[in-house]
Amino acid sequence: MHRTQRLQYRWAAGLLLAQGVLMEGLVVVGLIVLVALDVPQSLILERADVFALNYLQENLYLMMAMSGLFAALRVVGAIGLLRNRLWGLGLSIINCVVTLVLMVFMLPAGLADGVLSGTALVLLLFAWLGRSPDGQLRLLVQPSSGHLSVRPGSNGSMGSVTPGSPNESG
Repeated sequence: MHRTQRLQYRWAAGLLLAQGVLMEGLVVVGLIVLVALDVPQSLILERADVFALNYLQENLYLMMAMSGLFAALRVVGAIGLLRNRLWGLGLSIINCVVTLVLMVFMLPAGLADGVLSGTALVLLLFAWLGRSPDGQLRLLVQPSSGHLSVRPGSNGSMGSVTPGSPNESG
């Protein structure tokens, strides 16, 4: 693994750890304190608008508990990345994509989630798909020096693409 890839994975893991511990983990700690102090949810709802959607606002304690699940998954994925585990990459990419999809429903807090998850996702994809092991850029289509001709395969198969001369018809 190249130094650049390693740095990209580490930065992404750091962002995911910060998001998981500070943004989501502390919410669960707050929930535990509120429940321990027997603070009714209605008292909080009278004084603060946390979410733009009323459904999420009305189920604030459940949303806070669900934040703990996201925190645990995000931290586990980040640890997997730091330990160079492929499952950590997969879990972290899934976490980032899910967060980006759900952030619009969690306004205004979703904005910070989107910035952190979006940045981590870009870093993960750059590290994973950006360069081949020999350091060359990975491209969608490899450039060729000649024209390509498509030859249909036998028995209905897709066939193959082979280099050919521009005058060759296939």
